[in-house]
Amino acid sequence: MKVLVINAGSSSLKYQFINMDDLSVIAKGLCERIGINDSRLKHTPIGKDTVIIEKDMKDHTDAIGMVIAALTDAEHGVISDMKEISAVGHRVVHGGELFSESVIIDENVKKSIEACIELAPLHNAPNLTGILACEKVIPHAKQVAVFDTAFHQTMPPEAYLYAVPYSYYKEHKIRRYGFHGTSHKYVSQRAAELLGKPLSELKLITLHLGNGSSLAAVKYGKSIDTSMGFTPLAGLIMGTRSGDIDPAICSYIAEKEGIDAKEVTNILNKKSGVLGVSGISSDFRDLEAQADNNARAKLALDMFAYSIKKCIGQYIAAMNGVDALVFTAGVGENNKELRKQMAEELSFFGISIDDEKNAKRGIDIDVSAPDAKVKTLVIPTNEELMIALDTKRLTEN
Repeated sequence: MKVLVINAGSSSLKYQFINMDDLSVIAKGLCERIGINDSRLKHTPIGKDTVIIEKDMKDHTDAIGMVIAALTDAEHGVISDMKEISAVGHRVVHGGELFSESVIIDENVKKSIEACIELAPLHNAPNLTGILACEKVIPHAKQVAVFDTAFHQTMPPEAYLYAVPYSYYKEHKIRRYGFHGTSHKYVSQRAAELLGKPLSELKLITLHLGNGSSLAAVKYGKSIDTSMGFTPLAGLIMGTRSGDIDPAICSYIAEKEGIDAKEVTNILNKKSGVLGVSGISSDFRDLEAQADNNARAKLALDMFAYSIKKCIGQYIAAMNGVDALVFTAGVGENNKELRKQMAEELSFFGISIDDEKNAKRGIDIDVSAPDAKVKTLVIPTNEELMIALDTKRLTEN
């Protein structure tokens, strides 16, 4: 069985084509500048050189058509007929309270995704466009929607509700939703495999750390809390996002700067975080390179680490203990200094790491010291594989 995984953006479309027999990626690529001049497709058959195809794509239907043409091309293709595509798995950012798991797409599902556009207008609209395009170009293949928010639908009300008038929740669906759910789900399952224990017996804190970052408290296989909220702006300090702040700051900034609420939100999303503090960059590698000589770069990194440490403490309390910390995503997987810092500053809980193991990269690994009471794992996330696995499970059943 072969599954095509699609992640459609407003003017882009990423894909991976996966052989489910051995879980290997056969090909991957990216359609850029859809609906814009100079659009192109970067297509990489695994084991071969990347091919760049420059051709206008007026919409996502054109883009999907180019993907199929690339996959079936005589020279750089990987299949002889598009009917070898058994199913298509789609990343959908927001499922609201309507979806607590992945689903096969039908008319009702599409209407529900559309109903959630107001909760994630920048993401759900193009996600739906990608679904419609695949239905048109690959009509024989079943389509599956995998939601970033679904994994966190197991949170209890005391964790997902805000202390605002309850009518806002009932009428406007204002609550904590959480994001990065596909990543948190994948690494928690892999953590259980590495630890050799059933997921249903483990208390895990999964740390998806990158330009966008979130933590999740995963108790016995279920998310009971997560740091992002109604939007991905909440929680940890991030690359350009402020994370949690006193909400009164928003109106104060608007008054002092003479701007409206929409512009304040834009500043908090795109001009804050470690970029706003450092004044240098939202890329953590840039800050690390300058931290020894630039006080604000070091301050931004310290604030980022502090926000993570506080959140870990909260989730240990929420679960009444923890068996393992699981680091993933760009910063989580590659920043050994941050992992070492977390272990040293949380040593009271029995967290300790082995420096030699901690220096390794790109593999699933337990980096804990032999005497550690709480394990520390590093697991490269694989959201595309998680989407493909859900797609296979649903379409085969």
